[in-house]
Amino acid sequence: MAGGVVTPDDVERAAGLIAPYVRRTPTIEHGPLVLKLELLQHAGSFKTRGAFNRVLGEPSIPDAGLIAASGGNHGAALSYVGGRLGVATEIFVPSTSPDVKRRNIERFGATAYVVDGYYDDAQAAADARQRETGALQIHPYDHPATVAGQGTMARELDQQVAAIDTIVVAAGGGGFVAGQAAWFGDRVRVVSAEPETSQCLRAARMAGEPVDVDVSGVAADSLGAKRLGAVPWAIVQRFVDEAVVVTDDDIRAAQRELWAEFRLVVEPGGAAAFAALRSGAYRPGSDERVVVAVCGSNCDPSTIIDAS
Repeated sequence: MAGGVVTPDDVERAAGLIAPYVRRTPTIEHGPLVLKLELLQHAGSFKTRGAFNRVLGEPSIPDAGLIAASGGNHGAALSYVGGRLGVATEIFVPSTSPDVKRRNIERFGATAYVVDGYYDDAQAAADARQRETGALQIHPYDHPATVAGQGTMARELDQQVAAIDTIVVAAGGGGFVAGQAAWFGDRVRVVSAEPETSQCLRAARMAGEPVDVDVSGVAADSLGAKRLGAVPWAIVQRFVDEAVVVTDDDIRAAQRELWAEFRLVVEPGGAAAFAALRSGAYRPGSDERVVVAVCGSNCDPSTIIDAS
């Protein structure tokens, strides 16, 4: 990971390091698409891969343990990591995140603090607490080890699905899509999908560098980063081929279809990539082999089932 650039070799090493701790998630066919069910990962999202790689790669952990800010999924993943490794963990969660995500964090043993506002407000509170305690802060997406850990999903896909042409991945702060791009490079077309109300990756591509964006919408708890991470940007600018956006209505419709067809409870951010295909935001060619990452399950099931 020289200079912060994540390579396939880094992803390969991450896969070996985290193998005893993560699930190999399944794939299923959906018409011409392949769905990668990363929502079945421990703690309900892909975040567990990056969190384990980041923490296991540290030579030592401070007595104060681990600390992070999170819209919910990274917090649950880090709480799970702390529980498995026997390390105290504190998570700062914005008040705009669903209560189910706070409960999930606490279920795995971490202490959760709710901060008024959005993710950046929770990050500021976590920064202040870290200065007090000396805990090891684990950023949700802007670290090479985290990105390499997320890339292990792509490595797994290469073993499961033959002749992939395109992968469509939801993007928040960019760590997940950057991990897939770091593994695939130019071999596979990488498409990011963001809510039109929270699109820091697309904005960075248009500006030629990460810039601040406004954040709102149904998926803001998981895809609501105000700025693309610097580490993801180093990969995104080279290997993400297209950045598309979807509406909140597109996301809700995708959630309902994933429930109706597969009985999958998928949170808004986890359904964004599927929404890109379903809505036509991304239109594959007739013979294009497309994998869609379904990457998060941490939501109240009634928000989908009662609306179906």
